[in-house]
Amino acid sequence: MSKKVILAINPGSTSTKIALFQSNDLEFLKNIKHPSEELDKFDHIIDQFQFRKEVILRELKDAHINILTIQAVVGRGGLVKPIASGVYGINERLKEDLRAGIQGEHASNLGGLIADDLASHIPGAIALIADPVVVDELDPVARYAGHPNFERKSIFHALNQKAIARMHALAIGKRYEDINLIIAHLGGGISVGAHRKGKVVDVNQALDGEGPFSPERSGTLPAGDLVRMCFSGKYAEEDIHKMITGKGGFVAYLGTNNAYEVDQRILAGDEEAKSVQEAMAYQVSKEIGAMWVALDGQVDAILITGGIAYNKNFVDYIKRKTDHIAPIGVYPGEDEMHALAKNALMVLEGEIEMSVYE
Repeated sequence: MSKKVILAINPGSTSTKIALFQSNDLEFLKNIKHPSEELDKFDHIIDQFQFRKEVILRELKDAHINILTIQAVVGRGGLVKPIASGVYGINERLKEDLRAGIQGEHASNLGGLIADDLASHIPGAIALIADPVVVDELDPVARYAGHPNFERKSIFHALNQKAIARMHALAIGKRYEDINLIIAHLGGGISVGAHRKGKVVDVNQALDGEGPFSPERSGTLPAGDLVRMCFSGKYAEEDIHKMITGKGGFVAYLGTNNAYEVDQRILAGDEEAKSVQEAMAYQVSKEIGAMWVALDGQVDAILITGGIAYNKNFVDYIKRKTDHIAPIGVYPGEDEMHALAKNALMVLEGEIEMSVYE
């Protein structure tokens, strides 16, 4: 069987990652950094579309890559409406919702738009997104927030969590759809998901205000104190949003969002850094316990992934708190580019059908 040529695109807040694959084999990888002076020219993220597309094309040209050989272009899915897990062909409705940012403005919204534009100039190529952060498979009971004006939302690291779940299932000789897992993604944001036989039936809303605090997010805050702060007259709405996402967690306590730097400070004897890191690990452990309840105590494994999974002390703390629940597997890092390409490959090889965004 001939190898499939796949281009994966993953726009982040200050960078754009691109990768070219020959089926499962990585042929080219580039993390394109965007200095703030370049991005500050744009009022909105969506306005960066042409700029980022041209940067990608220039990098591919400089690497002597013939884009006409590409069979699929897969972009990181953005904040579209809640959808089931899967690989989606990019249609007009999806592009409209990516442009509008119907659940928020985020760099990942550009992934599908750029993928579609590039594929439209390559004869026979298809444009896709895969497992965006808005994958929603919550049980009905998990949607209740406590007041009819509010509903819990599913916004989490779906791409990496699903990829790690399938990798683990393959490693133990089982199907993802036949096992129950708790997966903790530990990165700039933290999400802890309850995976019941292939569906994430409960997960903290990791984007803007639920679950454990993280290197740059505040997680769940005391609601009454938050309300009083909002109406104190001291803060604008933008200030509160930044306090929750971007300037919370490690940033607020320790002045950095770099988990490695925090660990180095601990090794140098910084007791405050040690206390804050331990508190974050404590909150992750509590969230794992909550997901054990969501799965009725039937858990085949707890999987720890993301960049902070490289931190042995952090992982060891979680193990001490939770290893009585189920065996623990550690999958450090997050290879979103491989995950994107693997999803595209499954479509190209007919293993799964392309879903339709409606």
